[in-house]
Amino acid sequence: MADAYLSAATLDDVMRYVIEEIQSHGERIKPSKGWATEVTGVLIELTDPRARLSRTETRGKPYSCLGELCWYLAKTNKLDFISYYIPRYKDYADADEVFGGYGPRLFNWKGLTQLDNVTDVLRRKPDSRQAVIQLFDGDDIVGEHGDVPCTSTLQFMLRRGKLHMFTNMRSNDAFLGLPHDFFCFTMLQEVVARSLSMELGTYKHAVGSLHLYDVDIEAAQQFLGEGWQSTKMPMPPMPIGDPWPSIAALLQAESSIRSTGAFDVGILDKIDPYWADLIRLLQVFRCKQDKNVERIRELRGGMSCNVYFPFIDKVISPLA
Repeated sequence: MADAYLSAATLDDVMRYVIEEIQSHGERIKPSKGWATEVTGVLIELTDPRARLSRTETRGKPYSCLGELCWYLAKTNKLDFISYYIPRYKDYADADEVFGGYGPRLFNWKGLTQLDNVTDVLRRKPDSRQAVIQLFDGDDIVGEHGDVPCTSTLQFMLRRGKLHMFTNMRSNDAFLGLPHDFFCFTMLQEVVARSLSMELGTYKHAVGSLHLYDVDIEAAQQFLGEGWQSTKMPMPPMPIGDPWPSIAALLQAESSIRSTGAFDVGILDKIDPYWADLIRLLQVFRCKQDKNVERIRELRGGMSCNVYFPFIDKVISPLA
């Protein structure tokens, strides 16, 4: 019988436990995307939400995770944006949009700016249990779409000066989807915490169907065979204070880098090094595509936090 509750300090530990549980106790299913092995009714706790990046060769992908977060924050579901970072989205798009994209649902869903609303609720009523964002909508199962949200709700709860987050997933791909979900949702958790001048609490992730597709079994086995640094290098804390001006600068730089390959470097002098490092990561991703190894080395030299060095070195190595 599968363990219905898994707790770990890092994303890599979570993924290890999840994959082992699925392989040991899962049952066979054949959903629309192909054969998979599934466990149901699982609750996963990440005790250190900043340990949101995999340190392994297989799943150490900060660029696509950061790109997907920017896609959300840009309030869009446009395919050309997200396929730049994650090409497989092309397989699930409706024309030039991803129907289930979270950006519009977070910021402009039926006239509601849900992320702002939950932040305002917690400002007015710190002990509230109403700070819930709905991502899966009743309309989503009326008609056929290439993609509908796997996430049902996001709930934020303030307790003893810390912001905790509870995510409810109807379905979760344990190998490809889960790392991106943990990254994006814990970053949103930290954004809301900083908006409220609160510290970061724990992150809990409840899943109805947690599954591993057959096409990913070999890669999952490779992941399990790799070593990682479990707790030594989480991301640094997000700077104290209102994060939204810096997020605006991040999105401005992202759009320019994605569209032209360059951006106004003067932005870096106007924001905290935390956010400047994220912009540099986006440019590393672009320079990887352009095979500009010298520029990648320059960007590495400008990073303020060495937690990102292994990811950048992984890009440099095959280009050198």
